[in-house]
Amino acid sequence: MKSILLFVLLLAVALCAYALWTPDKERSQLESRYLAEPGDLVPLAGWRLHVRDTGPREAPAVILVHGFGASLHTWEPWAHGLSTTHRVIRFDLPGSGLSAPDPTGDYTDARSIELLLALMDHLGLQRTHLVGHSIGGRIAWTFAARYPERVDRLVLVSPDGFASPGFAYGTPATVPAALGLMRWVLPRPLLRMNLQPAYADPNALTDELTTRYHDLMLGPGTRLALLARLRQTVLVDPVPLLAAIRAPTLLIWGERDAMIPFANAADYLKVVPDSRLVSLPDVGHLPQEEAAAASLVPLSAFLLERGGGARPPAPSEPMH
Repeated sequence: MKSILLFVLLLAVALCAYALWTPDKERSQLESRYLAEPGDLVPLAGWRLHVRDTGPREAPAVILVHGFGASLHTWEPWAHGLSTTHRVIRFDLPGSGLSAPDPTGDYTDARSIELLLALMDHLGLQRTHLVGHSIGGRIAWTFAARYPERVDRLVLVSPDGFASPGFAYGTPATVPAALGLMRWVLPRPLLRMNLQPAYADPNALTDELTTRYHDLMLGPGTRLALLARLRQTVLVDPVPLLAAIRAPTLLIWGERDAMIPFANAADYLKVVPDSRLVSLPDVGHLPQEEAAAASLVPLSAFLLERGGGARPPAPSEPMH
């Protein structure tokens, strides 16, 4: 009897594991759905990057850096709106979206800065406006602090950088074992449940958006790369670097951000010399998706100030 019960238990476990197992998707399948042009896959110093470069080539350039688990598609509404006045460059970080994992296995911020420099040089850009969201925001402000001569204007959207209570600077992040299981188990409903807190409005996370996030996280090697990026994250005290930023800086932040506290905006305003804030009521962690039109207005106005673009700015929201 015991052997029968054990067999039934093992069978049930095996069936559950089989039902939840989420294999990678074929790269060709993902590219057929999410790649606009074959030429958007760019070989660059060992990387194989997915890059979209739109808008007039002679216009001021703006580079958009996405956050953790996202892709260049997160910027779609902003890229469309900005491309009438700017050259808009967005790319998938290595091991995200359609960009292949980093061949070195290095996903540190230092490696991301190296990548950003290589991309600008490849595109012939001596200077650019720089926009970063969440982890991409941390990459953006670090780049602006270390290479002030390469950045005209800086936009930080719900940026990462200040350690949360209970976390220390200079210590690698601890990745829970349960999160590591996503390498094998990532059913769509589970991903949707984890994405939902990023949006203040539950309806903002549509089925189409969920499918895109899910598909692109199932790229070959993507989940391993995402876990490596988390494990290799070591926050440093941001204050000295932030104080070194010389570019005019705009913060865009949803007041109902459940991922990175909106209260952190005050920390940036205290330290970054020429900074201002646009706060968005009833918006969560992803203003570029959840409130694309409302957030694009102050962004465009900021980039077009003092000759930053080709046409007069639209009326902007009050800046707090």
